[in-house]
Amino acid sequence: TMRTVLNSNSKVTVLRSDLHAVIDQGFLDVPGNLFQMKFRNPEELQNDIEFKCLNDLMSLLAPSTDIRILLNCVSSNLQAFVIQPSRTKEEFRKLASDFQLRWNFLLSAVSKAMTLNYTDSFG
Repeated sequence: TMRTVLNSNSKVTVLRSDLHAVIDQGFLDVPGNLFQMKFRNPEELQNDIEFKCLNDLMSLLAPSTDIRILLNCVSSNLQAFVIQPSRTKEEFRKLASDFQLRWNFLLSAVSKAMTLNYTDSFG
């Protein structure tokens, strides 16, 4: 479980290292390296929100991190990028569904890259 991983210093260290490597070395199956791209259009900005959320989670990933801290991070990002910008229910539904789709796509790409390239720590 995630608590088991968080309670192991060596597992957290390897996981953080491998996550950074997957992103930095361009193993993700997403268009371009969005961590390093400037915002050129709203679609890239939207993509960057998911990377920002992932980066925020990665920065909090440390041995013995309380899982509630990670959940609060996700909650804060949802508040900032989905809930607050929504002025109507319809706008909220669109932002929420877009975020969910893109977040799932990003996490699937991370999972695939980790499985293919870092089987010792993730597979």
